[in-house]
Amino acid sequence: MTNTIISYWNNFCKQNNINNNTEFDAWSFGDGTSEMANNLSKLVVTGRKTATSSSLISYEYEDERMPEVNQYDIILDGSNQPVAVIQYTKIEIMPIKEVSEQFARNEGEGDLSLSYWYAVHKEFFSSELASWRKEFTDELMVVCQTFKLVDVRKL
Repeated sequence: MTNTIISYWNNFCKQNNINNNTEFDAWSFGDGTSEMANNLSKLVVTGRKTATSSSLISYEYEDERMPEVNQYDIILDGSNQPVAVIQYTKIEIMPIKEVSEQFARNEGEGDLSLSYWYAVHKEFFSSELASWRKEFTDELMVVCQTFKLVDVRKL
């Protein structure tokens, strides 16, 4: 983790009377491209994006911990610079075919429809799964994470 991220976290904690030893993750959205990370982090900063999803299997294959309600995370842009702090308000695990219209809208992408959300996430998850020699099905378990924006980094 960079000094910039740690400094931002420490300042956020101090301003909000939070123990700076509180666990958090710092990450960027998307497929690893700076363009996608920039675009999606901007949606968070503007308040349009208040949800995200990931495949349940990715936590196992990438050895990451599952997010928890009330956990804080730092969102990074495409240059791995911190742009915001979010706090999870709801975590649900379900088959991708059961994701709701409301959740798709909360993801804030495209035309906000479930059909758009499903199409782009099917493509994303298919690519991710292929790297583990797995195939996409509509039974894929996804972790639906709803969050609130609690801080925007001032530059």
